[in-house]
Amino acid sequence: MMSMLSVRGEGMPQVAVVGAGYWGKNLVRNFHGLNALGAVCDNDPERLESFKQQYPSAKMFNAYSDVLRDATIHAVAIATPAEAHADAVREALLAGKDVFVEKPLCLSVEEGEGLVALAKQKHRILMVGHLLWYHPAVLKLKELIAAGELGRIQYIYSNRLNLGKIRREENILWSFAPHDISVILGLLNEMPQTVRAQGGNYLHHQIADVTISLLSFSSGVRAHIFVSWLHPFKEQKLIVVGDRKMAVFDDMEQKDKLLLYLHSIDWKNNIPVANKADAQPVELDQGEPLRTECLHFLECVATRTRPRTDGDEGLRVLSVLHRCQKALEKESHRQEQPVPPMEKKYFVHASAFVDEGVEIGEGTSIWHTSHILKGSRIGKNCKIGQNVVVGPNVIVGQGVKIQNNVSVYEGVTLEDFVFCGPSMVFTNVFNPRSEIPRMKELRPTLVKRGTTLGANSTILCGITIGQYAFIGAGSVVTKDVPDHALIVGNPGRVTGWMCLCGVKLLVKGKKATCPTCKKQYLSARTGMKLV
Repeated sequence: MMSMLSVRGEGMPQVAVVGAGYWGKNLVRNFHGLNALGAVCDNDPERLESFKQQYPSAKMFNAYSDVLRDATIHAVAIATPAEAHADAVREALLAGKDVFVEKPLCLSVEEGEGLVALAKQKHRILMVGHLLWYHPAVLKLKELIAAGELGRIQYIYSNRLNLGKIRREENILWSFAPHDISVILGLLNEMPQTVRAQGGNYLHHQIADVTISLLSFSSGVRAHIFVSWLHPFKEQKLIVVGDRKMAVFDDMEQKDKLLLYLHSIDWKNNIPVANKADAQPVELDQGEPLRTECLHFLECVATRTRPRTDGDEGLRVLSVLHRCQKALEKESHRQEQPVPPMEKKYFVHASAFVDEGVEIGEGTSIWHTSHILKGSRIGKNCKIGQNVVVGPNVIVGQGVKIQNNVSVYEGVTLEDFVFCGPSMVFTNVFNPRSEIPRMKELRPTLVKRGTTLGANSTILCGITIGQYAFIGAGSVVTKDVPDHALIVGNPGRVTGWMCLCGVKLLVKGKKATCPTCKKQYLSARTGMKLV
């Protein structure tokens, strides 16, 4: 439970709920239950009179300015229509009030940036109502992903559907999708590299009632978000697919809201066969998410600590919403008239070949006689040297350098800032024969962020090379490599540990120090870990 002391030393922080209609009435109920309801502000006299009967100890205001002038009100909880959020938040911050605002933070990225900056300048709490981050199932899912229970995340999709409250001040994307965008960004800890969206306007020609948004991340993960208020029944599902387990969060379930599936894929006669496993319920803490959210806000006000869903988190969600909206408008315009081809923001030498269906990030350069095969995705600011082959269906992260005469075969994944030295070798079949086709027996190889693969080194398939590892020139790697390990020889063996900056660490017991940049490390199960 939170401390009963507020920053002003006057007991529990007192909150005024501004906008007490469709959703605001729930905030009124919860803040009252936490002994923190100082006032209700609404422009409907009948509604105010009803609240006055239910909550006689709270003040009733029909003018927002009166709330902001009241010194007994420490914070405001804003549940007005989204188009009014920016002005309401700004006025509260300028009046010295801490602010909880329902999603979205506002409707403009520029305004959102100004609100976040103003909150920091005034040393005020700014929290956004992304309710799912106070749901036990989402918190548990985040914990499972962080612990590696699901393995490497492959894709996420969410459905938020209902025959629900249909708005005219905002479309379905801005009304329903902020919750799912917030959760997906938080689970992956990264922003999407590309965004696509499409939708349909059925009740009003300028307001989307159904949208589908596709987010693609540099890690290779893809996510899609399907939202609609023209659906025959209510559905709120989030599905996370990893290479070890799959998780399903179904908020409509009364009992087992979070399930894990240990499905697997076997290859039989060169045909993939799905093995389905029974669902395993995950035990969750109990409690109403909205009450937990309101309590968290009060704790932050009382202790001056940063909210879990603070203004910066709200701004990230707002940024993605804005990109989805732009993509939605672009798709709608594209359906009406042809879109001219976009100017390429990467360089491909005249002698190089790039197949159709290839994604290449901005700032990437591909040099003489190299070939990028279909289905491959190359991130931003990569340097692909001469006579390099990538693909098919290979994922290359951002800032990767592949030197001359390297082939990155199907099944190999290079994370951000990997360095592949000249003429180093990847394999993807363990026991190749010319007369026996084995392309359906590929063994995946993962090279994690920041790793260096020295010239003429050989990487056998089916292994994972930890982040910032260093493979010496000519070495042959036959098994998994820990983070920051220095590998030398044939077969390769750990002969030391390397800093992020590429200098060998000085190791003493379980501690290590870089003699150049002075970074500190500790020995861990996965290798060396930066302190």
